[in-house]
Amino acid sequence: MTTPLVGPEFGSYAPEEVTWLLKDLSHADLEADVALREQRIQSGEAHYAESLPIEYQPDAAYRELFETVLSESAPRLARAVGTVTDLVLAERGSDVVLVSLARAGTPVGILMRRWAQHVHGLTLPHYAVSIVRGKGIDSVALDYLARHHDASNIVFVDGWTGKGAIARELEAALSEYQAGGGAEFNPDLAVLADPGYCVRTYGTRDDFLIASACLNSTVSGLVSRTVLNDTLIGPGDFHGAKFYADLADVDVSNRLLDVVSAEFDGVRSDVADSLAAVRASDRTPTWAGWESVEKVQAEYGISTVNFVKPGVGETTRVLLRRLPWKVLVRESGAPEHAHIRLLAEARGVPVEEVPDLAYSCVGLIKDIT
Repeated sequence: MTTPLVGPEFGSYAPEEVTWLLKDLSHADLEADVALREQRIQSGEAHYAESLPIEYQPDAAYRELFETVLSESAPRLARAVGTVTDLVLAERGSDVVLVSLARAGTPVGILMRRWAQHVHGLTLPHYAVSIVRGKGIDSVALDYLARHHDASNIVFVDGWTGKGAIARELEAALSEYQAGGGAEFNPDLAVLADPGYCVRTYGTRDDFLIASACLNSTVSGLVSRTVLNDTLIGPGDFHGAKFYADLADVDVSNRLLDVVSAEFDGVRSDVADSLAAVRASDRTPTWAGWESVEKVQAEYGISTVNFVKPGVGETTRVLLRRLPWKVLVRESGAPEHAHIRLLAEARGVPVEEVPDLAYSCVGLIKDIT
């Protein structure tokens, strides 16, 4: 069985905060120019998970904006962390095992673990695993989890929903795993923010800025996005990822965790109110986000929904690691996407105001086929 990874040998998070069910590919040459990589993905020549984009390192002005965003949004983030964690504990019990979807889910899983420990005195196991759109979740990682824990206690965690592609991918992959003789896992995905109305376990359904979306590996434990490449990942291997130890001097991963955690005591009563409101509401997924994406796709003549990335987090990702065509915003001066406007300006990407947009903003990927 493949050996899990922990920091500081892999990643900058403390070993007790997360166990990475990944294969270390730090010495592999996987990065490709963004334009070249985009061309190969769009032509069908390569899957996006076979390579990595060159990590975009923002300038000083953007890093300063991140600090502002972090300090201003920390109480709201803490409230969402507390709400989703207490919702999980109330509905799934106190012996849950958190399994975050690397990499966007990992800081969220750590914060949920910290809340459970700080507020309830619980020490929850926390793992990070890979899921790849179009390829499913890492079945070797599922084997590991089933061997070491009761599968019914596993709670999958992510940062936010866009149009819900990963929620659908997770449910399909877990069903396929079980049909193949594997353990039965609960596909209910827990997220901080669910603006797409795709899940029933969330901290909020507001499309607000989660600070960990603003950067790449330097806010995610210096770990790359995950890689599934047949030349490097063999049978019995976990999916892979790289540890960018050379970026340690600009790493803010633990700073984000500490700033948000420092707000925990101050939001306890707010969390109680939020939890009561969420539990009293109709949480049935409506997939309203998917419908709005299809509307944008039709209005802008876009060939595939995969080129429409809704929400603050997904729009940020488009600007950081894809070839953006344009950005749509509901309100041109909204504070939750000040960083997006800065990134768009730096990359020469037009920003268009669309007042009836279902999300705060939407990123559109350039079709180069």
